[in-house]
Amino acid sequence: MPAALAWNRYGKSSIRLVKVRRAADPHDIVDLTIDVSLEGAFEKVYTDGDNSACLATDTMKNTVYALAKDHPIDHIEAFASSLVEYFAQKPGVSLARVHTAEHPWSRLDAHAFMSAGSEEWTSVVERTGGRTSMTSGLRGLVVLKTTDSAFSGFPRDKYTTLPETRDRILATSITATWTYAGGFRDFGQRSAVRTALLKTFASHKSESVQQTLYAMGEAALAACDGLVDIQLSLPNRHHLFVDLSPFGLANPNEIFVATEQPYGLIEARITRS
Repeated sequence: MPAALAWNRYGKSSIRLVKVRRAADPHDIVDLTIDVSLEGAFEKVYTDGDNSACLATDTMKNTVYALAKDHPIDHIEAFASSLVEYFAQKPGVSLARVHTAEHPWSRLDAHAFMSAGSEEWTSVVERTGGRTSMTSGLRGLVVLKTTDSAFSGFPRDKYTTLPETRDRILATSITATWTYAGGFRDFGQRSAVRTALLKTFASHKSESVQQTLYAMGEAALAACDGLVDIQLSLPNRHHLFVDLSPFGLANPNEIFVATEQPYGLIEARITRS
């Protein structure tokens, strides 16, 4: 029985775009996930392997980054409209669709932000041998800062490709667990611990995630006398610089792709000395 192509669509999905508006004071950020799809006269791409009308999906991704450079992206509808207009002019395209999801951040200070995310309070209580032990914590507290984060002076060998930087985006999802001293019951102090973690992340001039983690732990212990120790886990949510030079554009540390894997994982426990 002969076959016929009844319908087709193709595109690039889950394009992660983070733009830092550095000209603004304080800094502003927009965090988007974008899907681009095209319909049109692409039958021969499927049936004959003729790619002469096939706009590469990698080109779609690059187009999103390039157009983001000069677009203010004040509203996702306006940016999506610019993208749709651009793709709709490509040969063979009868329908261009752009789906955009914006991930909101709330401001901590001039250059640091917190995601609405899926933050949770946690607690583990154990009783054995007539004694009760208790730990509390939080997880899923997503934060980002657009400046005051560096990583340089690290050892290099033949496999090292990471460039040194004195100004980068630092983003992480904080997981913290702390142990209360015996008999401590003022559990409302957990808010003071959380505040100390956030304020320190925002204000600390970081030479590494490790250094910032230690400063956050110190601040948490200082904020609540009932804490014996605190353990922090800070996965590095990388934001990779997008090279726009192939498109004749400069990128003054504004356009980034947010990646999830692989990632650095920094962990430590800080105790009272």
